[in-house]
Amino acid sequence: MVEKLPITAAGLVALEDELKQRQSVERPRIIEAIAEARSHGDLSENAEYHAAKEAQSHNEGRIAELEDKLARADIIDVSKLSGDTIKFGATVTLIDEDTEKKVVYQIVGETEADAKKGRISITSPLARALIGKKKGTSVEVCRARRRQSLRGREGRLEVAFRELQWF
Repeated sequence: MVEKLPITAAGLVALEDELKQRQSVERPRIIEAIAEARSHGDLSENAEYHAAKEAQSHNEGRIAELEDKLARADIIDVSKLSGDTIKFGATVTLIDEDTEKKVVYQIVGETEADAKKGRISITSPLARALIGKKKGTSVEVCRARRRQSLRGREGRLEVAFRELQWF
């Protein structure tokens, strides 16, 4: 059975855009580079040719990977999510008790994850600890070989989310 890949609509668009770019821009550019390198003669010692063939292999592999992900995509419309239970697509605000630093994360599919942009994978330890929890519930997560202490709005908690927002 084919494993579905949960993804937001924005994540789907990003995958489709990358696929289109690789098929309609990168592929022809690489084919042209291979043809140009071939015109230089002996292919056995032609570094340009070998570099272009390697780029072609990499590009075609990524195209196949993108096509597979798109075929398995299970699009979740996060605009229709509601309630106070954390699930795929939820945006949560966490507060570190030691530093009072706030971090906001949206729980997204693996292909969309980018912690620097505030998007964590649904398969990450933090997201797995948060999924299914209700607003105000505490959970414990060990990160970077230490227990990170976060608090929510009411009281001090090991790890809790403060706000739940839907987009």
